[in-house]
Amino acid sequence: MFSTMMMCALLLIGCAGMQAGSDDAQAPNTLTKIEKADGWELLFDGKSMDKWRGYQKEDMPEGWTIENDSIVMTGGGGDIVTREQFDNFELKLEWKIQEGGNSGIFYRANEDHPRIYESAPEMQVLDNSKHNDGKNTLTSAGANYGLIAAARDVTRPIGEFNEVMIHINGNHVEHHLNGVKLLEYELGSDEWKELVAKSKFKDWPDYGKLSKGYIGLQDHGDKVWYRNIKIRRLNEK
Repeated sequence: MFSTMMMCALLLIGCAGMQAGSDDAQAPNTLTKIEKADGWELLFDGKSMDKWRGYQKEDMPEGWTIENDSIVMTGGGGDIVTREQFDNFELKLEWKIQEGGNSGIFYRANEDHPRIYESAPEMQVLDNSKHNDGKNTLTSAGANYGLIAAARDVTRPIGEFNEVMIHINGNHVEHHLNGVKLLEYELGSDEWKELVAKSKFKDWPDYGKLSKGYIGLQDHGDKVWYRNIKIRRLNEK
């Protein structure tokens, strides 16, 4: 009798746990109550790309579409940017990319130049295992492209989403990937100026100098998925 009662109790607890787990699961492209209370906003709701447009364009270019709750680059069209500009913020999103693929996340961009990367620093999005850029930590996933190396490779296998957090407050910038802080730097610092002076960015007068700008997603010709794009505005330090 005792063992039978214990078995029934355990079954009830297990069912209750399964139910609790399903209730706690968060749907893609939604905000939890805690996120809402903390000031997070959605930049993509899984249904509409109305908060985005093409770089130097009024509308979304062909080649970007919505697929399985993600904004997807399927081929051609150019980079896209947020319709709104941001200064100090935390940005969260998830990405996955095709085998051997390359893309990027830009921040504090303007549209005064033919190419977005002439003004905006970039967090690299990459298949480290199959793309040649993965052999160099300065151009591997999570790096401040071409300038500051990612501390280590924390990317997940192809087919799985990677979780990004970019923190920008005043001149302070941090790149986080899958819960690991890969790098931090100070825009405008002597170290930053020296790095830029030795790079291909040295001839671009706006590069990394803007205090406010657009967030961008790169069309590098490879298929890439972005979802759960959320932003929280910060007060400057």
